[in-house]
Amino acid sequence: MTQVTDHGGGVRSLRVPIPDNPLGHTLVYVVDTDRGPVLIDTGWDDPDSWDTLARGLTACGTSVTEIHGVVVTHHHPDHHGLSGRVREASGAWIAMHAADTAVVRRTREARPERWYAYMTAKLAAAGAPEEHLAPLRRARPRTLPGLSPALPDRDIVPGELLGLPGRRLRAIWTPGHTPGHVCLHLEETHPAQLPGRGRLFSGDHLLPGITPHIGLYEDPDDATVTDPLGDYLDSLERVGRLAPAEVLPAHQHPFPDAAARVRALLTHHEARLTDLLALLAEPLTPWQIAERMEWNRPWDQIPYGSRTIAVSEAEAHLRRLVKLGRAEAVPGSEPVTYVAV
Repeated sequence: MTQVTDHGGGVRSLRVPIPDNPLGHTLVYVVDTDRGPVLIDTGWDDPDSWDTLARGLTACGTSVTEIHGVVVTHHHPDHHGLSGRVREASGAWIAMHAADTAVVRRTREARPERWYAYMTAKLAAAGAPEEHLAPLRRARPRTLPGLSPALPDRDIVPGELLGLPGRRLRAIWTPGHTPGHVCLHLEETHPAQLPGRGRLFSGDHLLPGITPHIGLYEDPDDATVTDPLGDYLDSLERVGRLAPAEVLPAHQHPFPDAAARVRALLTHHEARLTDLLALLAEPLTPWQIAERMEWNRPWDQIPYGSRTIAVSEAEAHLRRLVKLGRAEAVPGSEPVTYVAV
């Protein structure tokens, strides 16, 4: 059955399933406005997810055809996936931060085989073994979820109120999980009079029991040396200072005390960087570092796709240490190895 939760003050959430994913579902928020309901995120582009979204909106006393707009926290397919179908059914606008809109545009224009070639080269440079690279080399171009996402038609401008008639929803740019991730601060008194400053729709930036994935931003055409973990840590501190009364995340469940969760995540990443420095007493490739890092299960039990994600996360932590001057690449090493300074 469709699960709808009323959070009060004209805000409800729908649990829209993510197929074959341990996260289970995306919390899609329905925000009442003077021009009709606005969605914050939409869920994965899948028939069951679409049916669940439609049933949930009916349970809320509205329908897909009445949606006024879609605000997307970030471009990942479990958030942006159904935006295009919602727009087709309702004529709704779709808003996203320009940095993630650029990712969507690039994804729509890139051919799948180019992506496979890029990932193969990237993982080879990180020291991945041939048994991990072989499936990518053999991959046949095919349609993958998220490869044809809807192109947004409005920009979310950091610091500005979104055009939601009758509501005060301010965009907070929180890069890290993606380059254009945004949180959305509902600057209205909490309906249950909880102490704090309104409510925060946090997307994947701040979750009650999960540490969001922070990996390197993938752009085959851009050689800019990014620091997504540094971006994320800075964004965390910015959100902590907002002091919202309640956080409404895109996964798991709402929670109070954003500042405490921010402190826990900052502590987690500082410990991870410290552990990584200890590993770098000897030169290691990013793949070797990922093999030795602590995950939620032993490395030999981590599935194929998750190993690729783990290497990206290891590289993001490495990038942070290099930027801080605490680690460096070993000159002439191939694949590249890193060592503590």
